[in-house]
Amino acid sequence: MFKRLFSKNINIPTLRLSGVIGQAGFMRSGLSISSLNKLIDKLFADKKAPAIALIINSPGGSPTQSSLIAKKIIDLAKKKNKKVLSFVEDVAASGGYWLACAGDEIYIDSNSIVGSIGVISPGFGFVDLLKKIGVERRVYTSGKSKSFLDPFKEEKKEDIERLKKIQEQIHDNFIDYVKKRRGSKINDSKIDEIFSGLFWVGQKAIDLGLADGLGSVNEIIEMKFGKKAKAKIIDQKKSFLQRRLSSSLIDSDEILQKIEEKFIWSRYGL
Repeated sequence: MFKRLFSKNINIPTLRLSGVIGQAGFMRSGLSISSLNKLIDKLFADKKAPAIALIINSPGGSPTQSSLIAKKIIDLAKKKNKKVLSFVEDVAASGGYWLACAGDEIYIDSNSIVGSIGVISPGFGFVDLLKKIGVERRVYTSGKSKSFLDPFKEEKKEDIERLKKIQEQIHDNFIDYVKKRRGSKINDSKIDEIFSGLFWVGQKAIDLGLADGLGSVNEIIEMKFGKKAKAKIIDQKKSFLQRRLSSSLIDSDEILQKIEEKFIWSRYGL
């Protein structure tokens, strides 16, 4: 717990991490180290702030981007000697939970979905479709594994086995990270269940040690720092060109991205 010896207004710099984790582009949303780098620096710029806060609402995404974002926050927290408080809204699952664990303490709502500590690689197979429409696919490669998991070719047993090995390596990294960040808070008697890829709601997540308590960002900040303390949102404004184009241009790549994002959110009923 923090000392409550504050008599004047206290601003707690707060960064909202909302959306699917992955590379963002000029017209794309998404949480990535490139899009968040300057915002994270700004988050830690206030020397007088006794802590910083993260508001998380993410179903996951890229494990690498999750790791890079969390590492930057953890490293700066150590350098600046700041406590980090994480607050989960609808969901902090998979990579979203990786981000939540960048906090020293994690607070959730009674309806928040938390967990999904695992790795998934969704995809499609179009082999029968090509046969049906009479299209022959021609691919020329140098290296027998260059067309690894080609969705237009029959699945190969060795490709699936290799993918599973890659997933297991990432899953092990995820488990090690959560154990390091949550430490003795994790319920050892439920360790296999916790790291199975399942997810939980509210109090159950707290019982398993995945979160520290129930409470919104305003409630917890007031409890820890007094009634004059409040969250100060650190935000990034869109440029004039981005605002104009985002409302007028939609390309096929953006449509596919939206479909993929909807699929990721839908796994958690959202």
